[in-house]
Amino acid sequence: MKKSDDDSPRDRGFLRGLQNYGDREFSIYMRRAFAKSMGYTGNELSRPVVGIAYTHSRFNPCHRHFPELLEAIKRGVAAAGGLALEFPTTSLHESTLAPNSMKFRNLMAMDTEEMIRAQPMDAVVLMGGCDKTVPAQLMGAASAGKPAIQLIGGPQMTSRYEDERVGACTDCRKFWTQFRAGKLGQAEIDAVEGRLVTTAGTCAVMGTASTMACLTEALGLCLPGTAAIPAVHADRLRAAEATGAAAVKLIGAKRKPSQLVTEKSVENALRVLLALGGSTNAVIHLTAIAGRAGVKVSLDKLNALSDATPVLVNLKPVGNGYMEDFCAAGGMGALLRELKPLLHLDCMTVTGETLGERLEGDADAYVDRAIIAAHNKPLEPEGGLVALFGNLAPKGAILKRSAADAKLFEHEGRTVVFSSLADLAARIDDPKLDVEPHDILVLQNAGPHAPECMPEAGYLPIPKKLAQRGVKDMVRISDARMSGTAFGTIVLHITPDAASGGLLGLVRNGDRIRLSVKQRSIALKVDDAELKKRATAMPKPTEAPQRGYAKLFAEQILGADEGCDFKFLMPR
Repeated sequence: MKKSDDDSPRDRGFLRGLQNYGDREFSIYMRRAFAKSMGYTGNELSRPVVGIAYTHSRFNPCHRHFPELLEAIKRGVAAAGGLALEFPTTSLHESTLAPNSMKFRNLMAMDTEEMIRAQPMDAVVLMGGCDKTVPAQLMGAASAGKPAIQLIGGPQMTSRYEDERVGACTDCRKFWTQFRAGKLGQAEIDAVEGRLVTTAGTCAVMGTASTMACLTEALGLCLPGTAAIPAVHADRLRAAEATGAAAVKLIGAKRKPSQLVTEKSVENALRVLLALGGSTNAVIHLTAIAGRAGVKVSLDKLNALSDATPVLVNLKPVGNGYMEDFCAAGGMGALLRELKPLLHLDCMTVTGETLGERLEGDADAYVDRAIIAAHNKPLEPEGGLVALFGNLAPKGAILKRSAADAKLFEHEGRTVVFSSLADLAARIDDPKLDVEPHDILVLQNAGPHAPECMPEAGYLPIPKKLAQRGVKDMVRISDARMSGTAFGTIVLHITPDAASGGLLGLVRNGDRIRLSVKQRSIALKVDDAELKKRATAMPKPTEAPQRGYAKLFAEQILGADEGCDFKFLMPR
């Protein structure tokens, strides 16, 4: 590969990537003059520069502790002889973005990539936590081509509601289900609302944010032992300071994200995902991160790994514990040691150690078996996720079997179809809805090519009339995503999605669908002649957006099997 101009020693630090005015010395003079207006000395401007991608936002409660973490990173950079310069980027939070945060993950990845590339930094610390921020940052950093290290923001601590320990957001869903079923009144649900999220940080369970934090450590892209530290714990500040120092040590080393994300390290991350019983969203995000490094994630490979990787972590929504328990139980170090026989130990990490060397260093560390099971005494013998294929999903779909009802794994039922999110909202609680517990709920037009841009709508609520009868789970199918904090027998990411012409869009009320986890299949039982007739009668698609980022998204978005990245951002 041709060496870029800013790889030369004279263009490192604050003079990296000088603007071209036809006079190099004038460019230096101008840049330093403006920098000195901020109070920097010539000595400071001669140091190596560590950029800090700073995602603090008052719209992002998960990141409200970032100002304190930022100061800790700066201390670490300064102590190691560097100059720390933070810069703002897009910040994504799940509950405050419309139509959903997934639409803006690629925008944040583009922002992160271009700011890393354009600004004069020798390495970068990526500050992220909430679900889409960490994937976006790792995607951008992998493409930017500079040394990078991730600092995870950390999960929330739990709280109490009466005599129950609670934390977002599996418990959010549990209490809301009780409210819908009439078991809680308005006063009770209002009281719960004030107790679910009481500290800074991401969801307190093994949702998407915590899953991605753990996969980042498995990939070797953050400091060992830092994925699970709670957001408000003093160790999180110490981790931030150590991350700043580590960023300085990365300068000049051949440990860029694109070099650490390899076929082997991605396989390690998949093993961890399966052992965690982690979020289904992680399959899309890991596929996108790996894709930026030219590594393909195969759903067939996911199934092969799932057959040979046990579930070892007892956290909600799969088990009973919370992220603070996982941290206290030994965290990722303990889990990786249990998986050691299955891992590629020669994978390099951001510290310069191989994974095997890292695990040798903490071989005798404490582990709480109530939270992290031994490899030979697993919670479940097979991995938490499985990919399904068939005429309904020729390019795959995902089921989180560790959070599902095994009695529904081999199931055939009549479909109750919702053509859109609006249709779902209008009819799901209609007392006249023709639905029985054995039926299969189907949501169409909620995939990446739909106007809603693949929201976390796959967790279709149990119809109120059934919830009030005590029904807690049904087979639910869609081209949408599902929060990592959710649970149930839910088939997601149907690919191709309905809006791009997938068979899902041709399903009608009363059709029959066969789900077989054993056979890894999801099949619509309608003959080809009828499907052809339906396809001919399909209405024309809605008009595509005509301007701005929405237009770019509609034109460039790839399917779930390619990580929902943009076509033009994939490596050539």
